Amino acid sequence: MSIAIYPGSFDPITNGHVDIIRSGLVAFDKIIVGVLSNPRKIQPLFTEEERMTMIRDLFKDDADRIEVDSFEGLLVDYCKRKNVHVILRGLRAVADFEYELQMANMNRHLNKKIETVFIMANDAFFYVSSSIVKEVATLGGSVEGLVPPAVATRLYDKLGRKAAGR
Repeated sequence: MSIAIYPGSFDPITNGHVDIIRSGLVAFDKIIVGVLSNPRKIQPLFTEEERMTMIRDLFKDDADRIEVDSFEGLLVDYCKRKNVHVILRGLRAVADFEYELQMANMNRHLNKKIETVFIMANDAFFYVSSSIVKEVATLGGSVEGLVPPAVATRLYDKLGRKAAGR
């Protein structure tokens, strides 16, 4: 069985993330969505459990092929614990490529058995990031089409705002 780990903060999961996961299922039998728990990073908007619940809810029909888990520390150590040798990453822009190439090479330096596979983001989601989505929602803009509808609802509820245009 071919398995890949798709790591990220997913704060919140976007349609771009969903697209990468769905594309990854074409190449892999199973994808582990690894929600990063990093206490040294800026406090996320959603708790680790909230992020994991949103992802599980989105992929409940593919639960046999998509596992949602969390991890802390080095990704290569998490891969070793899960006995997975492939990291799945999405690429949007040239800036992503430079950063992701550095990370892939560092991961390979730390564990020679780890390979990183890149999937290009769908051009409809090329500009979408969790940070941008949170900023737009915080400022009262619409995130329709950027995140799944259930995520948009939770995002606006979390921010104590009504969806833009309502």
